[in-house]
Amino acid sequence: MGVYDHPEYYEVAFSYQKAKRQVDYFERVLKKYRRAKARRFLDIGCGPSSQLREIARRGYEAVGLDLNPKMLRHLRQRAANEGLRIDTILADMRDFNLRKRCDFAITLSGSLHVCSNEEFMKHLACVANALNYGGVYLLENVALGLKPRYHQRWIKTRGHIRVDTEFESVLVDPLRQLYEERLVLRVRDQGRSREFESTTKTKCFAPQEFRSLVESSGCFAFLGFFRHLSLKPLTRIEDDNIVLMQKPR
Repeated sequence: MGVYDHPEYYEVAFSYQKAKRQVDYFERVLKKYRRAKARRFLDIGCGPSSQLREIARRGYEAVGLDLNPKMLRHLRQRAANEGLRIDTILADMRDFNLRKRCDFAITLSGSLHVCSNEEFMKHLACVANALNYGGVYLLENVALGLKPRYHQRWIKTRGHIRVDTEFESVLVDPLRQLYEERLVLRVRDQGRSREFESTTKTKCFAPQEFRSLVESSGCFAFLGFFRHLSLKPLTRIEDDNIVLMQKPR
């Protein structure tokens, strides 16, 4: 079974994320770019989303969208255990509709999984349709620029669970700018060792290509490339980055 079918281990693996700091930053972004009060947040490719739980804890409406029902079930259970309400939607980020629009959308941890410019444009249209006018869309760790390989490994523990995580991204098709991403969780849980692996194909973007696609979509105004959790513009390509855009009023 793949990594995404084990949300309890996935959550431990990515527990280094500081949800309070991230949501503080989201509120800073909203204060700068959105005049009207934000009430409803959407996390696209949400997984267990400690960020959505923090968002709900602060009194906002929270919505999580994911393609994996086990992730969404885990998120609802975690929220219920904490006395929170989070709405969930089982859908593909390239093809979804919301019944109620949001004010702020996020796609975190490099989870923008599209394989072509056409798929990216479909995604942008879906997100724009899910946002109120003046709504802001934030992407974290967008793959900008071509490089042959990227590799990370880290270990996190929680109680009796230890997760050794390995992430590798390899350029497999330079002409189509496609990477194959491999995520491996090596889990030690109450003396039992297990290993889970998932692979995903995803497209990277040249920075000006990305900006041009956003602007030509007609869905968003491009606000810029920024340093991670900062409102300072990027001056060079960095793996940890923030991209902001806004649905015109």
